[in-house]
Amino acid sequence: ALVLGMEVHPSSKFDRKNYFYPDLPKGYQISQFDEPIATGGSIDLFSGNSIRIHRLHLEEDAGKNIHDRGAFGLVDFNRAGTPLAEIVSEPDIASAEEARAYLEELRGRLRWAGVGDCDMEKGNLRVDVNVSVAPEGQRVTGTRAEVKNVNSFTAVVAAIRHERDRQIALLEEGGEVILETRTWDEESGKTRSMRSKEEADDYRYFPEPDLPRLELDHEHIQTLQQSLPESASDTRRRWERDHGLPEKDASVLAAERSIALFFDSAVTKGIDPSEASKWIQNGVLARVSPSELEASNLTPAFLSEVLEMLAQRKINRQGVGSMLDAAAKGDESPPSTLLESLGLGLQDDADELDAACNRAIQAMPAAAKDVEAGKEKAVGALMGFVMKESGGRADPSMVRNLLLQKLRG
Repeated sequence: ALVLGMEVHPSSKFDRKNYFYPDLPKGYQISQFDEPIATGGSIDLFSGNSIRIHRLHLEEDAGKNIHDRGAFGLVDFNRAGTPLAEIVSEPDIASAEEARAYLEELRGRLRWAGVGDCDMEKGNLRVDVNVSVAPEGQRVTGTRAEVKNVNSFTAVVAAIRHERDRQIALLEEGGEVILETRTWDEESGKTRSMRSKEEADDYRYFPEPDLPRLELDHEHIQTLQQSLPESASDTRRRWERDHGLPEKDASVLAAERSIALFFDSAVTKGIDPSEASKWIQNGVLARVSPSELEASNLTPAFLSEVLEMLAQRKINRQGVGSMLDAAAKGDESPPSTLLESLGLGLQDDADELDAACNRAIQAMPAAAKDVEAGKEKAVGALMGFVMKESGGRADPSMVRNLLLQKLRG
């Protein structure tokens, strides 16, 4: 609630939401009705639109209805009773694309604050979509339909588009949109009706008799507020201001807090910010997922030491990749040990490289003539020959200089 800019209420209460459905065998759900734990707040999108948040309340999860078994359904009760927080937005979202942008920003903030991994595949983040339509140019909402079983952001976009088109077609034919709960059918790409949707009065809410009020200490709320990490947007702006990072790179690095912490630590250890950005994006994240960074042997200190070896021309870029591969796969050896065990030290013996360059010129006469004629790009083919022959260990700068000296004097 705090990371979403909401007002956390020091006192809230639990209620019983009464309804009969197979996923709720006891006939009621513990929830919060008129006194939720938090209200207000908003999420600002890159589009400039601000999506207001209505409330955040605590409730217990219901069972999971399974409707893919043909003529009959099943109910999985394993998650029933698990506590969850439901975040309800105001009807400020004007398109399917904006809904996705809102969810991506919401997920990013929750991950950044360490609330959870928000993995939709594991059910750690779930989305119910309420869709209504109105005449073009008006923001007055019509009768809504709630769509459940939306298991990915891609499905959110598809479900909203289908439900929008369904409701518009229904109204244009003179029909009426009814308040109901629908389910998203991934295979058909359509929503279908599950049950009529009750209004709040129909749930017969009354205070939960077995649970006391939830009382939160004001000082505790203040302590949590002060312990919140720097926001992703503030972090991006800091990097752009202090390190001159392009907006695109800053956005990638601030997508997950684990990546941001890795970058800040790498810069603290002396890696040039632009180099750190490049190697983290194209080297580290190509081998380790953001969720695995903290436990990985591929640490900022490891990266710093490897790049120092590169600067000292003890290894080449290919050698850097080999070391990152080893650390990502669980090798706990320091870079100095990997240099020896993997045989990554640069081959810089002048006589050996001179002989290798001669063999390259003999093997690729056309490329050699192009270099002699001033087409310097052709030297890359000759260098590739030498690098391949040396198993990637030849010093690239020495090879290039030797080839140019031989062919252009």
